[in-house]
Amino acid sequence: MRSSRPITASRSLITSCSSTGDFGSQPSPVAAELAAIDLESISSQYANDDASRVLYNELTYRFERGAGSGAKKYRLKVLMDIGSSEVGVEQFSDVPSAYTTTMNSTFVLSDLATDETLMTGRAFKSASYDFSNQRFANTRAYRDAQERVAKAVADDIAARIAGYFASQS
Repeated sequence: MRSSRPITASRSLITSCSSTGDFGSQPSPVAAELAAIDLESISSQYANDDASRVLYNELTYRFERGAGSGAKKYRLKVLMDIGSSEVGVEQFSDVPSAYTTTMNSTFVLSDLATDETLMTGRAFKSASYDFSNQRFANTRAYRDAQERVAKAVADDIAARIAGYFASQS
């Protein structure tokens, strides 16, 4: 079983980046850098529109914290794909009983003015869901799994970029 320390450390880094400083009115320098990221639309060429939309919305929220920002200084391009595979089979019917959905993403952060690549990275997450004989329940379970992996990938990407900006200041 994996330790939850890296996730806790990532969440505390993002939380500290979005909090205000000692004066109470100025966001942290890392939060200001995150808000200056221009996120390109995420293509759904290798995934469905729902998964790419959730990933885009989650990243936008993590960078801007729900408020628009002024001038953009950075560009973030994210490529992603998503797939499912059977992980469990009913004993006598040879029908899948569980699936795993995996999202793979590659991202490139670059300077808008110079087009210089500042950092690149990859993130992937998986989520499983049960399969039943109810068609609509299966569709909803698959969609929920996609949303869970998109949110987890967005957390990972945001934490890595926040770490990059924290190490630069």
